[in-house]
Amino acid sequence: MTFDAREMKQLPAGQHLTCPDFPGLRLVAGPRFKTWTYRYKSPVDGRMKQIKIGRWPAMSLHAAVAEWEKLRAERDQGADPAGEAKEVRAVAKLDAERERADAVKAAYTVQRVCDDYHLGHVRLARARKGSAEVDRMFRTMLGDLAGVPASNLTRAQAFDLIKSCAEATPVQAKKLRAELGAAWDYAIDSGRLPQETPNWWRMILRGKVQSLGKKLSGKNVGTEKRVLSAQEVGTLLRWLPNFTALIEDALIMYLWTGTRGSEICGMRGNEVVLEGDVWWWTIPKSRTKNVKRQNATDLRVPLFGRALNVVLRRKERYGDSYLFAAKTATVKPVEQKTIQASVFGFQPYCETRPEWVRPRLTVTHWAPHDLRRTARTLLAALGCPDEVGEAILGHMKPGIVGVYNLHRYDVERGEWLKRLDEHLEALAVAR
Repeated sequence: MTFDAREMKQLPAGQHLTCPDFPGLRLVAGPRFKTWTYRYKSPVDGRMKQIKIGRWPAMSLHAAVAEWEKLRAERDQGADPAGEAKEVRAVAKLDAERERADAVKAAYTVQRVCDDYHLGHVRLARARKGSAEVDRMFRTMLGDLAGVPASNLTRAQAFDLIKSCAEATPVQAKKLRAELGAAWDYAIDSGRLPQETPNWWRMILRGKVQSLGKKLSGKNVGTEKRVLSAQEVGTLLRWLPNFTALIEDALIMYLWTGTRGSEICGMRGNEVVLEGDVWWWTIPKSRTKNVKRQNATDLRVPLFGRALNVVLRRKERYGDSYLFAAKTATVKPVEQKTIQASVFGFQPYCETRPEWVRPRLTVTHWAPHDLRRTARTLLAALGCPDEVGEAILGHMKPGIVGVYNLHRYDVERGEWLKRLDEHLEALAVAR
């Protein structure tokens, strides 16, 4: 049988043509194409092998014979054309895979690591305010490092970023370092970064980024946490009527309950209920700082003295709605920063609105949150056990204690907040 043009054209799929003049040369018909191949016994391992030469009719018989002669000569010299071609394809495939892997690594930048961590963990595990703050840090503090491939990040690059941030805002630098370390852990756990990728953020500047303390009037005033003394508390209580009713009432709630500013500002009338002879304010878990903690519960706060008077007076006015409502067209609670700004406005060192003549605080250098710390300190001074004091503040018990001790301390809360009420009133009249 020869390679006749007519037979070649009519060759059905699945069949092949050969010619004794060209041993091993075949024309193989497939479903769509007819292909020239060279079939031979490998001189390397003795197995029958086959290598494609080209497609017919694009490759003519004469061209196929020429290629067959070249391959046959290589085979006669001890080479294995099909094996060599396979090795070439394997190397090309490996190179292509490496290029794709390098492209993926290059595309997975520091910014993408941060975005994945924020969307996959932070947004789900933290309150909206905390989640937004992490997103803001990642968007504004990474600088040119945002576009660097995460797997290529060097220790020096990580060091330089945190060091430059620490020179201006050390507290923010510490937070950024911690969040980036967590983001790297998340990326490695998810397999988006190779397991061997070093987490430089956990290694650099450990314990070396220290807060300079807050500034007032352009001067550092240190890092010490402010707690008002008993005498200062009494002085402040007598000064409180100089504030607006809303600010005075909010500050009273800080001192008499030890609750957080966000909890006070979001207080609703339907959260306050008389149980027996005690009014209880039940703060839903969804509004506490422990909202994402699995074992957390609603925070129950017994109300006494001035705090009870504030709540009942506002409940009579606002009903079941927000008791600390903002003066806006829509019904919403006053913002915590409104309380903070108002207190700052009465400090003697405040220089905003110099044309406004107002009384100046005689107890200075404090913010509303310091009153929560002061309430806790006063409770300790009265002899309140730590576990009760922490329960009043809404702090969860740490470690294994929080797993096994599920006591809610409702009776103890009532006992010690009533004592705090009596103590605060005594301080208010003391001179």
